[in-house]
Amino acid sequence: TERSHPATVDGEKDEDRLGCEKSAQKLHRIGRERERGRGRRRRREERMPTRLHKNRKKRGHVSAGHGRIGKHRKHPDGRGNAGGMHHKRIMFDKYHPGYFGKVGMRYFHKTTNKFHCPTLNLDKVWTLVSEDTRKEYAAKTDVAPVIDVYKAGYFKVLGRGNLPQQPVIVKAKFFSKTAEKKIKAVGGTCVLTA
Repeated sequence: TERSHPATVDGEKDEDRLGCEKSAQKLHRIGRERERGRGRRRRREERMPTRLHKNRKKRGHVSAGHGRIGKHRKHPDGRGNAGGMHHKRIMFDKYHPGYFGKVGMRYFHKTTNKFHCPTLNLDKVWTLVSEDTRKEYAAKTDVAPVIDVYKAGYFKVLGRGNLPQQPVIVKAKFFSKTAEKKIKAVGGTCVLTA
């Protein structure tokens, strides 16, 4: 009896451990099922109810409005832009002329630094100096403020907008005709910088 007693205790321990593992697995499974149920419920809420689907009206009509002969197949004339030069040519020529082919010359190893030319319009020129500076020079008639747009990171001055009736010296690498005309109209000058 003494020998059989510890074996019984061990057996009980094994049973307890197995019971714990089983209950843990059961809890895990229940949790997974709950999550899955929530997901299903969420999807069900997002879906439109079947009774509102147009297909309900088509029940009993064999081809459901898609015709017996042609049939409702996936991509009968090809996917996307397929056939632009073949069976869809009329549509492409009519609504997208010039879609196919090339134009112009090729430019090998094009580096953009030589074309770098940030622009600034006349309506923004005075924003490069403070409002106090503008008012200060508005009272004076013998001197005009110098606005260097190049220092602010701009190369060319364009002519959109209007300048206040106040002389100003604008420095830039390039000026458009309109900008030059408008700057001179208010008594200012354009100074080209290298």
